[in-house]
Amino acid sequence: MELELNAHEVRVLGCLLEKELATPEYYPLSLNALVNACNQKTNRLPVLSLSAEAVTAALRSLREKQLVVQSEAGRVAKYWQSFGKQYNLVNRESALLSLLLLRGPQTPGELRSRAENMCPIETLDQVLESLSGMAESGLVTQLPRQPGQKEQRYAHLLAGAPEERRDPGAGTQEQPTVVVRRVGNERIEALEEKVARLELELEQLRREFLALKELLGD
Repeated sequence: MELELNAHEVRVLGCLLEKELATPEYYPLSLNALVNACNQKTNRLPVLSLSAEAVTAALRSLREKQLVVQSEAGRVAKYWQSFGKQYNLVNRESALLSLLLLRGPQTPGELRSRAENMCPIETLDQVLESLSGMAESGLVTQLPRQPGQKEQRYAHLLAGAPEERRDPGAGTQEQPTVVVRRVGNERIEALEEKVARLELELEQLRREFLALKELLGD
């Protein structure tokens, strides 16, 4: 596809897609909330530490590409994505694409389980159907199966063709160990996601308190 985003733009767009579905009560996002979302330690690969200036630059570029809209209606500027509307994505597709943007290549099974807090998906066939549709639109692609892996992974194409990183040590004998570790990681990720949501709620309450304090003249 003609569109090609850099790493910061990918992270910002992925966060806007994610938060619109996962925490609609706090959407659209302020710059501070978006910086926090970009730098989350959960559900992010790689984990980044972007400054407000870096996020602002990414937002500016995304706005020029007409993928993000900024509102100046309130006291604080808010941002929301217009990518989904431009590409006619339904919620399920937006959820899956956000995961690919935020975590890199994943299998359909991983995508289904990780999309649960955004848009519950009943069957694996629904995941495959959505991925197939986005593949036809040039948004995602299926990667070659890696040695020792049963499921093929999918990757987004918004930053150009993905670079395949193969693990030369991956093999059938190591597979049970990987599965055991992944189960534990999923539990940790679920807890960390709850902490991230609480942080967003706390930030929202803090802003509302400051606005009320200013209104009362204290």
